[in-house]
Amino acid sequence: MTIDEGYVKYHCVWNPAEPLEFSSIRGLNFWRNKLFQLGLIGKYENGIGFGNVSVRGEIDRQFIISGTSTGGIPELDESHYTTVIDYDWKRNRVTCEGPIQASSEALTHAAIYEANPHTNAVIHIHHRLLWERLMYRVPTTRENVAYGTPEMAEEIIRLCREEGLVDQQILVMSGHEEGIIAFGSCLDRSGDLLLDYYGRLIQDLV
Repeated sequence: MTIDEGYVKYHCVWNPAEPLEFSSIRGLNFWRNKLFQLGLIGKYENGIGFGNVSVRGEIDRQFIISGTSTGGIPELDESHYTTVIDYDWKRNRVTCEGPIQASSEALTHAAIYEANPHTNAVIHIHHRLLWERLMYRVPTTRENVAYGTPEMAEEIIRLCREEGLVDQQILVMSGHEEGIIAFGSCLDRSGDLLLDYYGRLIQDLV
């Protein structure tokens, strides 16, 4: 299995635009940088970045997400976030507007927002030991489903309907090595949920 995070797999229609106001990404940046410091967002030795964050927008089907290939940047700013303004499952297509193209996980984030109307934030991290511990103990995607694809979006929706994902608000992507996603009504809830699982793991390793 190879780690291939960092590449935009879908067809991305990018409308270059001015960065958002810092107030729009303040919470995103706080959590993104915090998770970077813990190594839950970052870059592998081969140069490929991993991890991303998003928040639901004020308009239906829109959300703000960290840009593609930003995982390895220690501190992000307004130039590293973009707004997804539309998406199409069947065409594997995302339209975004901002100074950078959307993360390669944009369709996965979109699926979570669409399947969970009360979800306002999504966080995607990588951590091998936590990934291994949570596999099949929390809702887990099928191994043959690749990240950043229409199939992953459909799998997310299936987990919400069949596996209690709406209640647990955390999932493991078994076919996406080390990939874990948490979501919730706000960034703090999503981030705190991840840190709770991560903290218990670290405590057990001591």
